[in-house]
Amino acid sequence: MTGEGEVGLKDTDVAVIGMGLVTPLGTGVNDHRQGMLSMQTGIRHHPPPVNDLNPNQDYPRYLQYYGKVADINYPFAIPDKLNNQMKFLNRGSILGFAAALDAIAHALISIDQLDVAPDRRALYIASGDFTKVGYDFFYTAIKEARLKDTGDINYERLNNAALNKVNPFYLLESIANNLFSVLSAFTQFMGTNTTLASQSPCGALALELAARAIRQGRADVALAVGCGNWITEVPMYEMAQLGLLSRCGKAEASFRPFDQHRDGFIPSEGGAALLLENAQRAMRRGAKIYALIKGFGSHVEFADGASVSVPDRVILRCMEEALVDARCQVGQLGFISPHGSATQKGDRSELSSIKALLQDHQLPICGLKPYTGHMAAASDIAETIIAIAALRQGIVPATLNYNTPDRLFASLNIPVVHTQAKGKTFLSVSYGIGGQSSAVVVEAVR
Repeated sequence: MTGEGEVGLKDTDVAVIGMGLVTPLGTGVNDHRQGMLSMQTGIRHHPPPVNDLNPNQDYPRYLQYYGKVADINYPFAIPDKLNNQMKFLNRGSILGFAAALDAIAHALISIDQLDVAPDRRALYIASGDFTKVGYDFFYTAIKEARLKDTGDINYERLNNAALNKVNPFYLLESIANNLFSVLSAFTQFMGTNTTLASQSPCGALALELAARAIRQGRADVALAVGCGNWITEVPMYEMAQLGLLSRCGKAEASFRPFDQHRDGFIPSEGGAALLLENAQRAMRRGAKIYALIKGFGSHVEFADGASVSVPDRVILRCMEEALVDARCQVGQLGFISPHGSATQKGDRSELSSIKALLQDHQLPICGLKPYTGHMAAASDIAETIIAIAALRQGIVPATLNYNTPDRLFASLNIPVVHTQAKGKTFLSVSYGIGGQSSAVVVEAVR
């Protein structure tokens, strides 16, 4: 190969030097490694609140199961001036901010020790946050304006209450790039950048953009951050009506990717971040390297007809592109981690794509979302981190709650317990409604 430097590294190789996680499974790589090894889930039962809108606790089961982050701690002190700005961050953005700082701390450096000019620090953020979808912010005004005897709304009283009792900052909290502003100000990551506001797979796309900024010589270090909150009621109702959520008939164990009886995912919230650096530069300065980003693939596969549906093989082309970009053969992979949303059509399309890619190979397939719940844009990066941690331990992670193979894909290897890994490279894949898909090939460094 051309352009090789220290110990065979190419000048375009991108190293993972820090990994940050804040999810319902815990905070940091160690919590998630232990949770994965013990096959735990961060999904919990949350009984519905009793209030005047819900006096009888009459909630559907699918609103009672989700993943929620218990504690948020920052590894670095936040200046008072920045604290004042952080009040504009929505819940998902706060989780993304904490995960980004966790990634920097995991690299065993302080922000001042990066030794990179601010304009050479790239920052790419993926936000899949639905925190402010709904009317919670307006509830105090509606409550004030409702007439007790009839339940009707007094609109003069509503106007006055809206002016005096509704937080005027609710609109600011819905701006998608607030996290970029606060994180850039705190970390001085002021080079090439963007914020992607979408659903899956925008976390994987943010990772690709961050890595390509280093590959193309436009940055020396880069942060790829994904954040999301899908556990407020209005988004959960909407996703349920679209047929995306599990009915939670088996409580926490209802999230079962690839299983014949799958009926959708269980939503969650969280933040995930990867701190990247040019691999040769990281090697020269003696940095700890956890993995190498080897290749990417991105594709849009259109479904037949006018409806928004999942194409027959939604992830096949992006996987093929990623392997070509990584100069990697299918047989060199240790495992494949698909999107695994546990919907009937989505999983069928993914497994059909993987079956076509593998042909005669018998690679393990891992669905990682049941460990944390589906965290929107945070899931892509979180699953990459969990997969890195697993391969560094030399194992292929089990797919939680997988019991009954789908008849069409019974020949595929989907482990229900952790197994020994062959090789040190994996393929992580994501897709979204409309046929957009993304894949990344990563080599773990032990």
